[in-house]
Formats: sequence, structure tokens, C-alpha cells
Amino acid sequence: MYIKLFFLLLSTTFLFAYPNISQTIKEKKIYPMGKKIYQKRCQEIDVSIYKSYELMQENLKKNSMCKSLSSEHLEALCLYLWDIKRESIESKTYPKLTASKDEKCPVCGMFLYKYPTWISRINYKEKSFGFDGVKDMMKYYFENKEGIKEILVQDYYTQNTLDATKAFFVLGSDVYGPMGNELIAFKSEKSARHFLLDHRAKEILRFDELTVEKVYQLDE
Repeated sequence: MYIKLFFLLLSTTFLFAYPNISQTIKEKKIYPMGKKIYQKRCQEIDVSIYKSYELMQENLKKNSMCKSLSSEHLEALCLYLWDIKRESIESKTYPKLTASKDEKCPVCGMFLYKYPTWISRINYKEKSFGFDGVKDMMKYYFENKEGIKEILVQDYYTQNTLDATKAFFVLGSDVYGPMGNELIAFKSEKSARHFLLDHRAKEILRFDELTVEKVYQLDE
């Protein structure tokens, strides 16, 4: 009964928004419900094609990819797909980002080896540049987009190397990097949202949503 009332309130208040529900409730009630709904009532769904939870939920609702669902069942299904099924999709692994003792950030001139947890990197076809944070990396990126092979950042929690174009970036938190306010990278939106709440951040953006204005505002 509690779960049903909770979902009713959720559907009327946060339509098409990623719900802020306790992890305990998700793991014990919602994810199992969503998995059962997916297995019994839905076609095969490729979660990887969606850039956000909201887009996925809206598309499922409009295109009837599952047999008729109530608002609470749709919410449970979407949370399962976004938090569990999407996370289980295998992704390319990258080596740990490192820098030699003489490598400097081309934007600010800092030695990268002093800040190993903040190193990010742009690999071009014939050269590579490391940075002491995503903020400086993006400043360089906006002026040097030609010939890029890959753009790599580190997940804040795990320190695993990520493809920047698939990462989630938190802006305006109380966590500072070597150059002050930073773009904090995460593999999953779930981790990014936890960090946003814990560190009083302002917003979460995908790579293609980062603009010159957004990046330089971090220096203000």
C-alpha cells in the first residue's frame, strides 16, 4: 500500500523526471517489480540509445513498447531499466590515466603528476595532451576539435577511466580541483545524482551539453 501511494504521488509530481527515492526502497521493492514487468510484459528494449532517463520514460509511454502499464508500473520499469539493465551493458575499458613528471597542462601549466586523481586527456591521431581537470580540458577542446581520437576522464568515485562523451558531469559542487571549481565526472547518472545531493551541486550535464559559457562560468 505504501509503495502504491508513493508512486501515485511520484507520478503526479515528478512526471518524466528521475525520481529521488531511497536506495533501500529501490533495491527491495522497485527493481524486482520493474524486472518482473520487463520480462513478462515488454518487447526487447535497448536502453543504451537513450541519453537521459526522462527521454527513455517518455518514449516508452508514447510508443507502447510494453503491454498497458499503470503509472506506478511504468515508473518501476523505467527505474529498473535505467539503474540496473543499463549499468549491466558492457562498455569499453581504458587504462589508468597517468602522466610523466615533466608533463604539464597546456592550459594552466601545472605539473599533472601532482594531481593524479584529476588527470583527463585528449588523444589526437598523432599526439596526446593531459590536463589537471576536466575544466581545463574542455577549454582546450573548444579551441582544438580537429583530429580527436578519444577524450578520457576519470570517474570521481572509482577513478576508472571513462569515455568523456558518455560520462555525466556535475557542476557547481563544493568539491574543488587543482584549479578551483570543477566539472566532476561520473560513469552513471545515478552516481552523479548522489554526488549532486551530497555536495550541494547545481546541475548534471552530458558531454554534448557542455558549452563554452558553462565551462568559463566555473571561474567566476
